[in-house]
Amino acid sequence: MTGGCGFIGSNLVKYLRRTRPDWTIVNLDKLTYAGNLETLADLEQDPRHIFVRGDIADRPLVEQLINKHRIEAVMHLAAESHVDRSILGPEIFTQTNVLGTQVLLDASCRAKISRFLMVSTDEVYGSLGPTGSFSESSPLVPSSPYSASKAGADLFALAYHHTFGLDVVVTRCSNNYGRYQFPEKLIPLMIVNALRNQPLPVYGDGLNVRDWLNVDDHCQALALALEKGHAGTVYNIGGEAERRNIDIVKGILKLLGKSESLIRFVADRPGHDRRYAMNAQKIREELGWVPAHTFERGLEETVQWYVENRTWWERVMSGAYREYYEEQYRTRLQALS
Repeated sequence: MTGGCGFIGSNLVKYLRRTRPDWTIVNLDKLTYAGNLETLADLEQDPRHIFVRGDIADRPLVEQLINKHRIEAVMHLAAESHVDRSILGPEIFTQTNVLGTQVLLDASCRAKISRFLMVSTDEVYGSLGPTGSFSESSPLVPSSPYSASKAGADLFALAYHHTFGLDVVVTRCSNNYGRYQFPEKLIPLMIVNALRNQPLPVYGDGLNVRDWLNVDDHCQALALALEKGHAGTVYNIGGEAERRNIDIVKGILKLLGKSESLIRFVADRPGHDRRYAMNAQKIREELGWVPAHTFERGLEETVQWYVENRTWWERVMSGAYREYYEEQYRTRLQALS
């Protein structure tokens, strides 16, 4: 697994250790600002979780790990993943998301692994109007350097299936939320700022719509895609929980008993997609996946987790992480409209 110390990755590692205890997971993670090894501290002595710090673009390392551990399958989650950061500095997104993926694909081909699971995003489809939803056959119209790099990685993976016969499955998920998410994304940022009684920066008019997916439901879908997905196939994974950003922010404030006066509308992000919605019928019908969480239940559980785990997010935001977080926070507040 690549990126197993990130938000989705760490939750996936924990999910697989609970549900597939006979699997051995080799977790390759560079530990950038959003990767936190402390999240997996409970697995430190687990012989079936092997952590390796390294870059997916490091070809000798990737090949050595695949051969040494006789890897049977790759779950590729590692990525530079924040749209704002891709606008400020696109180059690292190309290096990691495109070139890093190509290194993994090459090594997987040579080792003849049984399956390569490419974990992607709904953002590769671009923006929707007020109606309709993305299907797996929707055209790829990425709007940001981040989504363009993910679209490129998807196409590389599918090309390796068609050209070289590598068994590839691609999943594209909607916005994830839940435990252990770095406070740069909407939901954890709003929770953390509200708990600190700091302003909550909301882009534009706050009416941008996203389809939200609980990370636990996503982990279940990824395991099913790895085990049962059809080679060369793309599966959309969505929670069927469309919500406007401003409504989510107000909902978080209500759950925390905080005033809406903390909300600050800031200048919109360049190229900000207006609406995403996912049609997940294919994975439901072919693999039998059904999300277990309603958005209301999932949001309440997530808010409660951040309330009860203040030590975790305060530590994540300190030290090496703090400089980046504060830079992002200052940037948003300076854009107050």
